[in-house]
Amino acid sequence: MTWFSTFLVFVVVWWLVFFMSLPIGARSYHEAGKAVNTGNVESAPMSPRIWLKACVSTVIAALLTVVVYLIVDSGVISFRP
Repeated sequence: MTWFSTFLVFVVVWWLVFFMSLPIGARSYHEAGKAVNTGNVESAPMSPRIWLKACVSTVIAALLTVVVYLIVDSGVISFRP
């Protein structure tokens, strides 16, 4: 597996993990029973903690990329015809 293939696997896995983690722990103003800030909708998340989710997604994506790399390197799965 080339470095570019490894990078592409990492990017795809990172985005998948990131989008799956977005709704986890998200509470809206309506669910919390708090007043909505001016310009926000009631369904807007109070504190989405995007940086934390991005960091966790990076760690998980790195681990999954290593697993995919080891599987491809062992020859179980091949990107070549």
